Amino acid sequence: MAVPVVAVVLLLAVSWQVAADGPLLGVDRSVRQAVRAAHRDSPNALLDRLGHVLSDLGSSVPAVPVLLLAGALAAWRARRSGAGRWWLPLPVAALTAGLIPLLVVPAKAAFARPGPLGEPLTAGQWGWYPSGHTATAAISYGVAALLLARVAGPLAARWLAAGAVLLSLGVGAGLVWSDFHWLLDVVASWCLAVLVLWPLARWLPRPTAGRRQASGSSLR
Repeated sequence: MAVPVVAVVLLLAVSWQVAADGPLLGVDRSVRQAVRAAHRDSPNALLDRLGHVLSDLGSSVPAVPVLLLAGALAAWRARRSGAGRWWLPLPVAALTAGLIPLLVVPAKAAFARPGPLGEPLTAGQWGWYPSGHTATAAISYGVAALLLARVAGPLAARWLAAGAVLLSLGVGAGLVWSDFHWLLDVVASWCLAVLVLWPLARWLPRPTAGRRQASGSSLR
């Protein structure tokens, strides 16, 4: 239980500081100053391009299609193995895709936080907190990895988990490096992802053996 508790406490603390313009936001300013100094002192077009590419991995495309494809592939693998409830990854993937904006958009509207460039929000514009790209990446790729891990071997499951974590970290780093988001915007979305992935990983069952396995057939 320590992981979700830490995520909740951190999310509440950061949200409180953002709402109150508290001293913790000094972390954001310090990180931004360090990033801007790195840009100024050691300009690197390749790193700048990489930052944009990583940031784009948190867009709805490709993240949501990857999630839906993973759900379909996991369901197909489970059905092919004769597992019960083989169809479960399909609604899990679809519901997850719909859950992401429900978690992020109301918070963006409520906090209405300006971005690192400091430009005031226009009428009807959402704020920057929490980061939608980070939440989309962390939740989409994380749930995709969970679904595929249920029909994969232990080694493949570890690689899937590592890949999802690296993608989430990469998107967050790309957003901060590219001056698209404050660091705490990204941290808050990582916390949201933990609160989705942690219970799902414990609730989501592995496919149970179906008729073919019960009769002695091996999985292929």
